[in-house]
Amino acid sequence: MNDVFERRYYYSNLQMVKQCELIKGVLSRTKEVKEGRGKNIKIVKKPLYPDDTDILEKAIRSIEYYKKLHELEQTKVKFRDYQKEIIESGFDIISRHKFLYLAMEVRTGKTLTSLGIADKLEVESVLFITKKKAISSIEKDYGMLSPCYKIHLTNYENLHNLDVDLKFDLIVLDEAHSIGAFPKPSKRAGQVSRIIKRHSPYVILLSGTPTPESYSQMYHQVYGIPNNPFREFKNFYRFSDKYVKVREKRFSGLVVKDYSDGYETILDMMKPYTISYTQSEAGFTSKITEEVLEVEMKQSTYDLIARLKRDLVVEGKNEVILGDSSVKLMMKAHQLYSGTIKFESGNSMILDYTKAEFIKSHFAGSKIGIFYKFKEELNALQEIYGDELTTELEEFNSTGKSIALQIVSGREGISLSKAEYLVYYNIDFSATSYWQSKDRMTTMDRLCNKVYWIFSKNGIEHDIYKAVTKKKDYTVSHFKKTLL
Repeated sequence: MNDVFERRYYYSNLQMVKQCELIKGVLSRTKEVKEGRGKNIKIVKKPLYPDDTDILEKAIRSIEYYKKLHELEQTKVKFRDYQKEIIESGFDIISRHKFLYLAMEVRTGKTLTSLGIADKLEVESVLFITKKKAISSIEKDYGMLSPCYKIHLTNYENLHNLDVDLKFDLIVLDEAHSIGAFPKPSKRAGQVSRIIKRHSPYVILLSGTPTPESYSQMYHQVYGIPNNPFREFKNFYRFSDKYVKVREKRFSGLVVKDYSDGYETILDMMKPYTISYTQSEAGFTSKITEEVLEVEMKQSTYDLIARLKRDLVVEGKNEVILGDSSVKLMMKAHQLYSGTIKFESGNSMILDYTKAEFIKSHFAGSKIGIFYKFKEELNALQEIYGDELTTELEEFNSTGKSIALQIVSGREGISLSKAEYLVYYNIDFSATSYWQSKDRMTTMDRLCNKVYWIFSKNGIEHDIYKAVTKKKDYTVSHFKKTLL
């Protein structure tokens, strides 16, 4: 941006064009001077400001630059009617309380809606915190909207590198449920809280699954906001005295308190600050259908799992697989049933390519989105697919390649609408992963989304799938009509 004039705060593109034309007009002025002698004398026009030719050239470039932006404005993104209504309502809520929770289901445009609210607030600088893979999409929305405020985009993992000298009037927390760990706040929640304290900004929280596994997840999402409805409680434990049915569970002879059974009154307290909106209300008619495809792994894979279950340890020449506790044994079995393993040393390797080969063969000729859990599963896919597979969203959208994404990083903030099917190489224990990732293909005009799960015969994936799908979906309550 050094080659054009920086936008003045609150100036539209058209205003910048006029401002630059004014500068050009001033610096283009000339004066008449005499040159030559006697009969050869003549009057010529020379620049009135000869030392400012570089600024004049900058003004000319700026005129063209802001003209193009103004032209793009005329064809820029248009808000849907329901988004316009949410922007109006959201502006009213955040103006009164300084924070707002947009609990809008995936694909209903909560990102663009939040940018619209920011524009209506007439703030000067916005910090937008999201997932790394979603940044390019938000940049595109920001460019199409072309608001007057500046935006600083970063991901949660990079918050520690945020320039402390930057000043923000509004902070947007995308996928806000990711900071809702309890009973102790996560490192991420603490970082967000400190940023809010430093800037005293407006805050907008965004999520399509605000409390995917427990209503207790709400506390640390908002605890750093001065006007939050739970501000009287100095920490989660005091909050739980009133809003959680605390249970005691025994693990290996130890009594541990379980704080996951939060009361629905938590949502009641959030009502004045929340706007919720469903895909159905937005006009989406697509349905998600799921199908499990079973594959038989190599006999050597089953033999290795049986040996680990029997002996709890498998020693090779250079590496060791250890399953000396129930949790560790389950984790190792989870890896092995999909053909990979991480050793005690930290090294990992592919033991069985069956799943990757099956996916390549079964979905031959189709452009698909593949979700994997463990990193070696990606390596297996890349070896089988070769150059037909990408991990970059832009390349997926612009070519015929299929895409592979890790469940945790790819479940939120991205669209896989160009995929014919979603295919799961493996399954995650998280309900958040289940509810969010399988909805990545949904669009307004798509009638059906097909999701395939690739499970090993007699494998652990079946049990995980049953457990995850039976988990109570704590998100549904956010979209009851009583909250609207």
